[in-house]
Amino acid sequence: MNNFEFYGPTRVLFGKGMISKLSDYIDKNQKILMIYGGGSIKKNGVYDQVKKALEGYNLLEFGGIEPNPKYETCMKAVELIKKENIDFLLSVGGGSTLDGTKFIAAAAKYTGNEDPYDAIVRTDGKNVVDALPIADVITLPATGSEMNNGAVISKLETNEKLPFHSEKVFPKVSIIDPSVTFSLPEKQTINGIVDTFVHTMEQYCTYDVNTPLQDLWSLGLLRTLIQEAPKVLKNPQDYDARANVFWCATCGLNCWIAQGVVEDWSTHLIGHELTAFYGIDHGQSLAIVLPRLLKNQLETKKQKLAKLAKEVFNIQESDEEKAAILAIEKIEEFFNSIGMKTKLSDYNVESLDAAEKVKDRFLKRGTKIGEKGIIDGNVAYDILKNC
Repeated sequence: MNNFEFYGPTRVLFGKGMISKLSDYIDKNQKILMIYGGGSIKKNGVYDQVKKALEGYNLLEFGGIEPNPKYETCMKAVELIKKENIDFLLSVGGGSTLDGTKFIAAAAKYTGNEDPYDAIVRTDGKNVVDALPIADVITLPATGSEMNNGAVISKLETNEKLPFHSEKVFPKVSIIDPSVTFSLPEKQTINGIVDTFVHTMEQYCTYDVNTPLQDLWSLGLLRTLIQEAPKVLKNPQDYDARANVFWCATCGLNCWIAQGVVEDWSTHLIGHELTAFYGIDHGQSLAIVLPRLLKNQLETKKQKLAKLAKEVFNIQESDEEKAAILAIEKIEEFFNSIGMKTKLSDYNVESLDAAEKVKDRFLKRGTKIGEKGIIDGNVAYDILKNC
């Protein structure tokens, strides 16, 4: 096991009716900005629950954070924060809303002369010295942003989508009420399941450094997702299935399974480019890239894949490479079984066009990703041409 440092300061309130406890953790003397997305929280009752919980508070609102939150929109919120002297941010919505809120929290405190996207996002948070405190009511199981220090922000001007991390943007309090996901569109539910699955794979499916506990946590997450996903899709009102999927999403990226292991994240970084260039949903981009990337990197990943084949899919194959290939096939079958398409042609994108665009961008940036640092523009091209 590799050395690690772990820091997880977020208080999680999980279960039915937990939104009513917001006032227990937010000082009434603070001026709060509630940040949300396209307005779904006003249709599903979450908005009213939050307003009731914070009745009597000095509460302002900023709506319009997009899926794949845009830098340009976030900076409008920063302007409002500075104008109104906001003390505290409350994100109400999915992971994109919370990601946007994390950037807003950091940008509102940034005092340098650089463009905040360059200073905060391009440096992976290195210039974040302070941020406004954040709480959230998370309404979509997917990103795990409710319990981590990361965010992904897009910039329209340069057509980019990049992540950043900072300990300053951990949420102070995260409220997870699985019942608010009953009304989620099926497409968002499916995207979230795939996102959680691939988050787990990025941390598990690399090479072995003797981390049996972390491996079993990861494999348990994958097994639970495969078990619970059909239940949620068959009966969207199944609270227990919704709760299990949501907790998988949180634990899939709250840093627990990442401690002491070797991580990958190349599927995400290639997928981000598909979203930037073609507007493909984040979950869809991951489902497209992962199977082909696993095949491309089979030599490095076959030991973990063979273990996954046995523990998750009950494949009894003694040949490690054959078992690994069967595991990849089963992963794609699972994605397809829940209604997720896994080829670029399914989204009217030509694979060679995508391969060329991502190759050029990676080579221009000098990108080298993956657990071995060997996936550059040329390898990304080889992966995408088979997507």
